[in-house]
Amino acid sequence: MTIKEANFPFDVGIAKLIQNKGIKQIYIANKAGYTAQELSDMLNGRKIIKLCDVPRLADALGEDIDTIYSAGEESE
Repeated sequence: MTIKEANFPFDVGIAKLIQNKGIKQIYIANKAGYTAQELSDMLNGRKIIKLCDVPRLADALGEDIDTIYSAGEESE
C-alpha cells in the first residue's frame, strides 16, 4: 500500500474542500498547526495523514470528519 492509498479519501476530501471554499492551502496549514510544505506533502502522497491529523484539519476547515470523508469518496 502506498502513502497516497493510505491517505485516501481524506487527502482528496481536504483538497476538494479547500478548492470549493476558495481558500489557500497555507491558510489551512497554519490554522491546523502545520507548515505549507507539510500539508502539501500530505495531500500529494509524500507524508501519511495520521489519525491525529484528521480532527486538526477538520477544525481548520470548519467541517466535520464525515464531510471530509464524503467529499473524498465522491471523487472516486
